[in-house]
Amino acid sequence: MIDTRRLRTLRAVADHRTVTAAAAALHLTPSAVSQQLVALEHEVGHRLLERDGRGVRLTAVGRILLGHANEVLAQLQRAEADIAAYTTGTAGEVKAASFATAIGLVVAPAVGALRSKEPGIQVRVLDAEGDQSLTMVLDGAVDVAVAVEYRGAPAEDDRRLSRIPLYSEPFDVVLPGDHPLAGREVTVADLAGETWIGPYPGNPCHDVIALACEHAGFAPEFAHSSDNFSAVVALAAAGAGVAMVPRLALRAADLSGVVVRPVAGPERRVFAAVRRGAERHPLLVPLLDALTDAAADLRRIPPC
Repeated sequence: MIDTRRLRTLRAVADHRTVTAAAAALHLTPSAVSQQLVALEHEVGHRLLERDGRGVRLTAVGRILLGHANEVLAQLQRAEADIAAYTTGTAGEVKAASFATAIGLVVAPAVGALRSKEPGIQVRVLDAEGDQSLTMVLDGAVDVAVAVEYRGAPAEDDRRLSRIPLYSEPFDVVLPGDHPLAGREVTVADLAGETWIGPYPGNPCHDVIALACEHAGFAPEFAHSSDNFSAVVALAAAGAGVAMVPRLALRAADLSGVVVRPVAGPERRVFAAVRRGAERHPLLVPLLDALTDAAADLRRIPPC
């Protein structure tokens, strides 16, 4: 009989690529994780991991077992959801992780709506970038992630997660007020050779910007970095460079010293994600519905 706790450990190691990182995510010691993996290998009669540089990777048998583990763990989530619906109803705490802009635009309104509609549900909100929040859901640190589509994100058919689309927003080009391009329409290709201001590598928006520039035939040179888009706009106003900023993030910025131009191509696609099988949990259904309702007003976003 395969121990499901060891399946969770296998998935954590597959996600984090090292025993140490998996142990931290599972709140275990590296020794305990190693012991669970050895026991799992004895249960299945095959090696599941092999060295890969400083980390580890799954063997062919490990990948087969991981696919089944995702299905088993999803079914357990569904079982927990059904039992909770039968026995407890909608009362308890939900943890949600979201990047800052979405907290203001959809998470906070959803929390406000739940306070009147479902007062028994207490939502605890954590600020986390879109790539971090997905890992937090998979590790069990939070129940819901409000995340951004980015290169390297789990695919829409990833068997570990259930995703609910929320909204999509374009990026706008932010130029210093005296920039030569300020008086006309702008394409991404027009910005080749410019000095750039943008989020740090690892931020999903950095990836979206870099990919849009790649498609236009160049790699952007980021001279200034900040994950705070108000700071990015302030640097553009000071003449430090150009930027592309998600349109909704511009609502909180001082635009008095810049010119904002729409640009075709890049967009930030935002979705909610839960562990597969948990989407029916009675504490999560009202929150996911409230997030969807809050996002409905953002579907048509006028240019700044």
